[in-house]
Amino acid sequence: RHARRRLGRARGVAPAVAAALALPLVAAACTPGPDPDAPVYPGAEWARADAAAAGFDPAVLEEIAAEAEANDSACLVVTRHGRVVADWYWGGTTPDSAREVFSVTKSFTSTLVGLAEADGDLALDDSASEYVPAWAGTPAAAVTVEDLISNDSGRHWDLQSDYLGLTSAANRTAFAVGLAQDSAPGSVWAYNNAAIQTLDDVLSGATGQEPAAMAAERLLGPLGMADSRMTTDGAGNTNTYFGLQSSCEDLARFGYLFLREGRWEEDQVVPAEWVEAATGSPSQAINAGYGYLWWINEEGPITGPLNPMTVEQAATAPHRRVVPTAPADMYWAQGLGGQVVQVDPGSDTVVVRLGPGTAGAPYGMANTSRVVTEALVDP
Repeated sequence: RHARRRLGRARGVAPAVAAALALPLVAAACTPGPDPDAPVYPGAEWARADAAAAGFDPAVLEEIAAEAEANDSACLVVTRHGRVVADWYWGGTTPDSAREVFSVTKSFTSTLVGLAEADGDLALDDSASEYVPAWAGTPAAAVTVEDLISNDSGRHWDLQSDYLGLTSAANRTAFAVGLAQDSAPGSVWAYNNAAIQTLDDVLSGATGQEPAAMAAERLLGPLGMADSRMTTDGAGNTNTYFGLQSSCEDLARFGYLFLREGRWEEDQVVPAEWVEAATGSPSQAINAGYGYLWWINEEGPITGPLNPMTVEQAATAPHRRVVPTAPADMYWAQGLGGQVVQVDPGSDTVVVRLGPGTAGAPYGMANTSRVVTEALVDP
């Protein structure tokens, strides 16, 4: 109405003509602006939003950040709807500072398996011995690709070999392949670094491409993770159980890919079916808190990285969730020392925290979940 009146006075035209000329202006004035909650994708840089406007209590976020800083964190990044709403960097770290993220690497490796499956290069129920020839004709031939990404392969596990022998081996893949088959697949859940390292042979054998090169081409490049790379051992094998070098912002991109069900802009980078399979339910019947190399928050028998659990033990174990106070559909990529990539579909948030790779570090998934359970006041 005001626009029409101004136009009539300024031009001195007849009221009917002025009204007709003003219609586009009125329509523009009535058209709502961009939805600040509509998801966007980061380009070279992340879009940013005010924390309070995005539904957070800034004071609680600062309290959570102070807790992270007190636990020697290097960085903490909070995103909602594809925008960074808060971030902190300590100890000389910057947004492009890459560091070892330890077992967050496992979730990357799992995603490469999902891509290989989507390409038709392998099937989850394939015997891993199809790609690991040394296992053919041995008890290890019973191990499937799915067993390896579920951590119930029954491959040998003990602290000495899995954390010292494997890590110090010049050829980590050969070391892992050469270990014994201790149990039948599906009978024991163990957080088995060596078993996951054999996925280097599985992926390269199935795809004809080294996993590090595949990651660069299919994930790091399309997502704009310019400060990230998968590393290799002394023999040139891709480290698949640890070894990813990445930054807080880059890992937020990886989390955001999963939050958007594998889609990045107009491209379906990872099949939505794989995202659901990897993070939507337990991958096996022993540890309810574990998907395909992702931690999930399903209720049931739960065990941690240093405590293998058998089927029999799971049958009598108390039922709980990994983080009881967090949403049931929240999930995490997690690494030694409290490296966390947290994805919460319900609140459309991704939280990343990186810190020192210290065994027994007190910081972890329960801490980052506070961003959603305490700081988010307008879900």
